Amino acid sequence: MPLIEVKVIEGVFTSEQKKEIVKKLTDAMVSIEGENMRQVTMCIVEEVKSGDWGIGGKPLSTEDVKALAAGKAKS
Repeated sequence: MPLIEVKVIEGVFTSEQKKEIVKKLTDAMVSIEGENMRQVTMCIVEEVKSGDWGIGGKPLSTEDVKALAAGKAKS
């Protein structure tokens, strides 16, 4: 009974994108473990509060992630 846990910063992904994360990660796991395991493969997308996530000792905000996704470097 696999459990896939994904943590993302709040406000970065839409509801539709989070549904796609669940679907595609479940599909990936099922491709390894077999189709019979789909019904018991769990996937949780957990949002972490903006600023409560850090990289390189610096807090990362929702705006930072959106800028990164748009190809803009953080100052």
